[in-house]
Amino acid sequence: MASRQRPLSPHLQVYRWQVQMVTSILHRATGVLLSFGALLIAGAVLALLAGPDAWALTGDIASSIPGLVFLFAWVWAFAFHLLNGIRHLVQDMGLACEIPAFVMSSWISVIGSVVLTLAIFGYGAMRGGLL
Repeated sequence: MASRQRPLSPHLQVYRWQVQMVTSILHRATGVLLSFGALLIAGAVLALLAGPDAWALTGDIASSIPGLVFLFAWVWAFAFHLLNGIRHLVQDMGLACEIPAFVMSSWISVIGSVVLTLAIFGYGAMRGGLL
């Protein structure tokens, strides 16, 4: 029996990238990043329990440039996942399901997460909590 070439489902190359597609993918990716961050928080709690030396090392790592980059990414992931999750809850209630509202709410979750992250880090910098 001869095998027939069957058409494949369209892949990402076929579609034009849209903000709704990006926010859907980012929502899943930020969920994974938040999981890794939760493990690091658990490690920090264990370091706190281990004593002042381990806690000081944790603080040194967190205040290093790679540590601050990770913290910034983790806070942004949290803010985005939160805002995008609220957007999904609103849409699950049947609100803002028209295409223009869908696009606008996607942009609000992206821009709002950046603003929220910058506000959190700005507050931390004002309080002297960074570096």
